[in-house]
Amino acid sequence: MKDRTHLALAALRRPDVQTDLIQVVKTTLATVLAWVLAAQVLGLEQGFLAAWAALLTVHATIYRTFWRGAQSVVATVIGIVLSYVATVVLGYGAASLAVAVLVGLLIARAPLIRQEGIAVATTALFVITSGYGSEEQLLLDRFLDTLIGVAVGALVNVLLFPPLDDRVAERALDEATSDLGLLLQQMADDVGHDTTQEAVKTWVDATREIDGRLDRAQEQLSFSQESQWSNLRRRRSRRTTDVDHESQLLVRLEEGVAQARSIARVVDESVAEASTWDDGFLERWTDLLHRLGRRIADPDAQMEDLLREIDRLTSDLSHEDLPALHWPTYGALITALRNVSAIVDDVASHRDRLPMA
Repeated sequence: MKDRTHLALAALRRPDVQTDLIQVVKTTLATVLAWVLAAQVLGLEQGFLAAWAALLTVHATIYRTFWRGAQSVVATVIGIVLSYVATVVLGYGAASLAVAVLVGLLIARAPLIRQEGIAVATTALFVITSGYGSEEQLLLDRFLDTLIGVAVGALVNVLLFPPLDDRVAERALDEATSDLGLLLQQMADDVGHDTTQEAVKTWVDATREIDGRLDRAQEQLSFSQESQWSNLRRRRSRRTTDVDHESQLLVRLEEGVAQARSIARVVDESVAEASTWDDGFLERWTDLLHRLGRRIADPDAQMEDLLREIDRLTSDLSHEDLPALHWPTYGALITALRNVSAIVDDVASHRDRLPMA
């Protein structure tokens, strides 16, 4: 029980969880305020529609709140006009309802209102089935209810702790960075012993998992950028992701995964050919790979000039009997080391420029 309580409290302290809970409270507040304003202050007969519109308007970003709120208003207007025309031409009944819903669903496919387009058909459905299709005042009230709900929802979301990204993308990239570093260390350990094709397959599967994590981080970066648009907290919050900065880091990590997969391919070919590696090369190369993995897993660790050691390994090999040492294989592995070293340096420098949380 204590462990569960500890985990629950730890989850509640997470910035993204706190933001989500704040959004829940704000949505509730906007819903109640819209209903009170429409039903009790203005005396509109369909005040519950204002509450409904407010409930659907408080989105995860300010941009979505305004954009989808505007779509909702436009869709409602179209639905009202559509229901009015249908009832005037066809009268109340199944025919007017069928035509209004059919046309409404077709209009809902329009790109500019696609996200809230279903409101065209639902508005026409509600108006016709409730018998208000030709009553101008009640149609106007329905429009006002929707407008009030959208306006209240937007104002509450903008003015009260507008949602920000809380560096969710940064944490995802940190996890991907750590995973890549641990993978490189595992590869070094495996190559240092009798590597099997099963071990190589495990490496490749790990690179796919990291790729998936990076794909999710890319989506979160796009969300982070959207959350900053028109956000009053953007300039004064320390919890705002530098999207351009993190996008550069994402690219470098993707290149790191590609290098890990390249090493896996070279090692797999060597295993398949039952090649015997030179012990001196094997010891030095795996040591360098392990140290690079350790550095990329912990970019804040003390920097080492591993590139000089990689160059020294290349120089030493160049004086040996290259054909007998499987130089194409060694050359590919050394090139991958150099590329990983450059990536590690970039990751560390990116992290050094991050603002303090």
